[in-house]
Amino acid sequence: MHILSRSLAWPILGPAQVRQLEAELQALSPTPLMQSAGLACARLALAVAPHARRIWVAAGPGNNGGDGLEAALHLHQWGKEVVVSLMNSTGPGPADAQVALRRAQQAGVRIQPDVPTEWLQQMDAQDLCIDALLGIGATRPLSADLRTRVQAMQNCLAPVLAIDVPTGLNPQSGQWLGCDSGNSGDHLAVQADHTLSLIAVQAGLLMGHGRDASGQLWLEDLGYRSSQHSVPPLAWLNVPYTSAPKSHASHKGSHGDVAVIGGEGMAAHGMGMTGAAILAATAALHAGAGRVILSLLSGQARDSAPPDVMQREFKRLELEQLHVVCGCGGGTAVQAVLPEVLQRSRCLVLDADGLNALAQDIALQNALRQRAVHTAKQATVITPHPLEAARLLGCNTQQVQNDRLKAAQELAERFQCSVVLKGSGTVIAATGQTPRINITGNGRLAIGGTGDVLAGLVGARMAQGLNAFDAACAAVDQHGQVADDWPIGEALTASRLAQSFI
Repeated sequence: MHILSRSLAWPILGPAQVRQLEAELQALSPTPLMQSAGLACARLALAVAPHARRIWVAAGPGNNGGDGLEAALHLHQWGKEVVVSLMNSTGPGPADAQVALRRAQQAGVRIQPDVPTEWLQQMDAQDLCIDALLGIGATRPLSADLRTRVQAMQNCLAPVLAIDVPTGLNPQSGQWLGCDSGNSGDHLAVQADHTLSLIAVQAGLLMGHGRDASGQLWLEDLGYRSSQHSVPPLAWLNVPYTSAPKSHASHKGSHGDVAVIGGEGMAAHGMGMTGAAILAATAALHAGAGRVILSLLSGQARDSAPPDVMQREFKRLELEQLHVVCGCGGGTAVQAVLPEVLQRSRCLVLDADGLNALAQDIALQNALRQRAVHTAKQATVITPHPLEAARLLGCNTQQVQNDRLKAAQELAERFQCSVVLKGSGTVIAATGQTPRINITGNGRLAIGGTGDVLAGLVGARMAQGLNAFDAACAAVDQHGQVADDWPIGEALTASRLAQSFI
């Protein structure tokens, strides 16, 4: 069993893939898989709540409940006071779960259909609740009976260990069950302190509300090795990026030139956005690009730009030699330069208003796709947030959030580029690549300007020689990690963030 860390590229699977693997893994194991899963859960329960006297297992009628029953059996045999609240099944349950029930009954585990309300009131922070109600197949809103048990778990003082997925969370999307329409409404879900993933991690634990609802993630792979089984991962966990020190013999030309094009002036709409382009340029500068050129669409130089950044008119940019970041604060002014940027830029990061212009113009979309014909010489990364992604895909934001992996991959295929779908659990996708899910970063990044900083950081990594996909993976990881390492009690602002990279 492992605590989930970013040190390795962990495989991420979906429910259908896990079910397919279960048969393969069972064929290789002398012990029933459910018994192995239950034992792993019981061991983790002792590890996270070593002084627990009472343990309540809320068990559903399916395989997740069977895992909980197997865990209850071991905890009971190890001297813990265990109560299992087993939901009634509307039909015959899975065979393995029926075996688990008989084993628990024969061992003398206290099993009852209802919630032991008075007993739960005696539990304290040293005790433990185990959520074994649903599992990776959950898709529908919670029934009244499930809601009663989830509410009891939330009201209890004891911490919660969830098996597979906290009840109430969609394991594939990280959205709340029953909220696919976009209305979070009266959602109810287990807020777990620990979640034990079995075989592989589900994507929903790493994105959306899953990052808050799951607590500390643990993995018991039950013998699954991605290199030894026929089921390929849906995605990989994004791994940490470590920048190599600049060699003594290098010079500014060794680390690439980044040009930032954006920053519509005040005159256009009464709202100046030059600061967005300056943030992107500042990030590229501090991330180690050899030279950074700022081309403001306002047509005016800004004294607030770092003195290390050159400022140049758009018509004087040698785009074929540059790694271009375009769109940050571009407003409607970016539409006039975008055709030339798409046609001529050596490498391109397209963000913000550049994406909005793209969504409205079929000719621009065709020009973006055409860049892929020139292979790596005209590599492109687009960095949409969910609303921008929805505009590009012709759908709504909730549809994007309901399947972020699919949305990111569809964007990559449609526009033949690398994609950074921003948000909780940023997805990085590209044609011919298995997507990555990034888990660095936190809610402190939910302020204006941090996306501009990320765009500049991607541009710098491309300028330093990384291909588009690797540059996106590296920048997203580092961008989030800086936020995770931000000093407690100090405000995170985009301007300070832009100066924090190496």
